Amino acid sequence: MAPQTIALTDETAGTLKLGEGLEVRRLGFGGMRLTGDGIWGPPKDHDGAIATLRRAVELGVNLIDTADSYGPNVSEELIAEALSPYPQGLVIATKGGLTRTGPGQWPPDGRPEHLREACEGSLRRLRVDRIDLYQLHRPDPKVPYEESVGALKELQEEGKIRLVGVSNVSVEQLEAAREIVPVVTVQNLFNLERRDSEDVLERCEELGLGFIPWFPLSSGSLARPGGPLEEIAAAHEASGAQIALAWLLARSEVMLPIPGTSSVEHLEENVAAAGIELSEEELARLNGS
Repeated sequence: MAPQTIALTDETAGTLKLGEGLEVRRLGFGGMRLTGDGIWGPPKDHDGAIATLRRAVELGVNLIDTADSYGPNVSEELIAEALSPYPQGLVIATKGGLTRTGPGQWPPDGRPEHLREACEGSLRRLRVDRIDLYQLHRPDPKVPYEESVGALKELQEEGKIRLVGVSNVSVEQLEAAREIVPVVTVQNLFNLERRDSEDVLERCEELGLGFIPWFPLSSGSLARPGGPLEEIAAAHEASGAQIALAWLLARSEVMLPIPGTSSVEHLEENVAAAGIELSEEELARLNGS
């Protein structure tokens, strides 16, 4: 049976080391959904977004992930408003490399000069002197990948970034980035429905890198009426979303889901997924075995 509300602890969620000196619980919070429709503009309920962020920290979440492109800028500004000065041990991660031309539009810009400007903007909005984890949001096909990653290395050497991550990459791109700078996380699309990045996850497991699955709650055909997700959720008196998160947490010790929401109620439901233990038989059904 799934608990209605629990606090995350090192035992319930497990922990993951990010490089040297940072350790986080394996269930974070994603800041994308704090914004308006189309991930554009301010939220409809500003006070609700602030309350959700503060409740996340109260519940033991110690990794919050965002990006300058969420809003744009809105998510970072809300995080600072709600939580700055940040409590000790809270890791704020953000990303740069995408621009916004309108709702639902995400043109990449991986030019080193843009990434520098993006990072410095994030520093100001988040009200920090150094970003704990800065991630290249997506390779830009118009810019050599090595140049984009090299810009993050320079920012790290200048003390503006503590740790570097990459996102939306292949194994080959991950290895190319690791030739330039130590990489501690990879953030790729991964969920019950979409497992295209299995090879990237396996490489992260080999290297001990954190794997941050974005869009973690999608479950596709597994969620059909009478399907395995519905049956397993009923057995645990849980929602399908909770089972999807529990599956991710069980899938790998380097998995670090960051479900996002602007609702305190939905946040509490997501966090409670850390208290669900799936049996080997249930895992096999969800894995398609």
